[in-house]
Amino acid sequence: MTVDLNWAELGFDYMNLPYRYESHWQNGAWDAGQLVSGNTITISVASPALHYGQQAFEGLKAYRTKSGAIQLFRPDQNAKRLANSAARLLMPAVPEDQFIAAVQQVVRANQDYVPPYGTGATLYLRPLLIGIGDNIGVAPAKEYLFTIFAMPVGAYFKGGMVPTRFVVADHFDRAAHFGTGQSKVGGNYAASLQAGQQAHAQGYGDAIYLDPLEHRYIEEVGSANFFAITQDQKRFVTPSSPSILPSITKYSLLQLAHDRLGLAAQETRVPIDALSDFSEAGACGTAAVITPIASITNGTHTHTFNHGATGPITTQLYAELTGIQFGDRPAPAGWLVPVD
Repeated sequence: MTVDLNWAELGFDYMNLPYRYESHWQNGAWDAGQLVSGNTITISVASPALHYGQQAFEGLKAYRTKSGAIQLFRPDQNAKRLANSAARLLMPAVPEDQFIAAVQQVVRANQDYVPPYGTGATLYLRPLLIGIGDNIGVAPAKEYLFTIFAMPVGAYFKGGMVPTRFVVADHFDRAAHFGTGQSKVGGNYAASLQAGQQAHAQGYGDAIYLDPLEHRYIEEVGSANFFAITQDQKRFVTPSSPSILPSITKYSLLQLAHDRLGLAAQETRVPIDALSDFSEAGACGTAAVITPIASITNGTHTHTFNHGATGPITTQLYAELTGIQFGDRPAPAGWLVPVD
């Protein structure tokens, strides 16, 4: 039985649910893991996660379909990305089957908090992997904690599928090309806080980051990936760079744009001074889903897309993606995993 919440008013805010998953890595292996209650963890003050940022995380969602069933969207890709992040920070990977089973356990245990079909809300899951134990030197931890917690959420950007204004972060870089930009680690997000706060103070949805070498090419849109539609509405374009997070939503949209909409879809460098080549643009990610970009301000110049309104291709992509996630449209093989 679903709990009584005002689902339509949910934002992207933390909520303490009854259960989470926890597993420990010691002596070269992960234990079986288990569901636990409570939203606190106790770790050594000398844990490398606290001092040296040896931690990584993921974000994925559970969706309730019209029939009342619950399903996950491409959790295997989250497992693979967490494993890649772990490798970059010299942490042990969580086996893919353990990752997916743990996600299913958390959703099943908290199923009363999976929002009803038709509300637009979802159950957001946050897997977290951290280095723990007494280890004050700059070196990998000897023990690790993997946990998954969940909360029902609405739209990440206020208003949801509403065109949002963004501004270029002139004096900030999110990540270096040979740093941890392609890993989902906390340090990348800590580096974005100041630019994001300044953007919000100026009335923008978030900051857009340019490449750290030349400051000529679009990298990421704050906490999401960037995409654009060319003026002839024949190409779906998203940035290619060694320092941006490989978004599962972005790669899903690349495939859907090509297979379902018949567009040429490509990853390529996107110059900030070539925005006039595009009729539509958007931010995409698990949390953001798709947020249309109304305009991008770069210094004294502001470029507006589609007169500030959501474009037709963006609308179609949103319908395809969310239709698959909520079970209303057929999904490519392997994209959906049921929660029994």
